[in-house]
Amino acid sequence: MRLRVEFTTEPFDLDEAPAHALVAREVVEAAELDAVDVGPFGNTAEGGADVVLTAVDTLLRKALESGATRVSLQVNVIGEGGA
Repeated sequence: MRLRVEFTTEPFDLDEAPAHALVAREVVEAAELDAVDVGPFGNTAEGGADVVLTAVDTLLRKALESGATRVSLQVNVIGEGGA
């Protein structure tokens, strides 16, 4: 099964990326995902279910540890195939 996750971390800071946002970016960029799109107001990543779910677990833990007070995410099934 293939998944797409879309997520944001808060609180926002328009002047400088907060630590929780930088950590979240590092997690998805380090994961073996097929596609990653990181932006100032939202982020998207795609890949096999196991890789995406592992990345989401790590992202939640590290973002919260780094000061996020809210993490909003949506996970969609986008196709079959992949682990």
